[in-house]
Amino acid sequence: MINDIKQDALTRMKKSIDAFEAELTKIRTGRAHISLLNHITVDFYGSEVPIGQAANLSVEDARTLAVTPWDKSMVAVIEKAIMKSDLGLNPSTAGAVIRVPMPPLTEERRKELVKVVKELAENARVAVRNIRRDGNNDLKSLAKDKDISEDEEHKGQDLVQQVTNQSTDEIEALLQVKEKELMEI
Repeated sequence: MINDIKQDALTRMKKSIDAFEAELTKIRTGRAHISLLNHITVDFYGSEVPIGQAANLSVEDARTLAVTPWDKSMVAVIEKAIMKSDLGLNPSTAGAVIRVPMPPLTEERRKELVKVVKELAENARVAVRNIRRDGNNDLKSLAKDKDISEDEEHKGQDLVQQVTNQSTDEIEALLQVKEKELMEI
């Protein structure tokens, strides 16, 4: 019973960490990476699809992405979708290939992005602590119903706290890596 609660907390915390990691990939560091475009959708023959399903995405060099649509008639639509995105990118078309240069980040913008990353990390830590609270409440209700003893409740809370500590350490490690990446010129 206690192991089920611990396992549930571990699974939910892992999902929170994965969500935090996914948010981090959306924050650009000045280096070209195809994951920057993953959240952009395009109108592909009447239905909205992720850009990766309408075109081939590749990294041309450290600061340039290349987008090659599967259908040449989609070049203008994809270019417009990239321009309208919240990334502040200005694509340029050369025939059937759309090149997306990554503008260098200013020092001020880097510091703003570090603040955003820290806020995302804090949100992830809050989610982990909420999961810990849920696990501890489950243990308390089991103890109240006399399904487990007080000693077992305390052991269970210690296990949930260990999982919480591991999760917050993992979030902190991800934060440090992204922060270092952002401040690198």
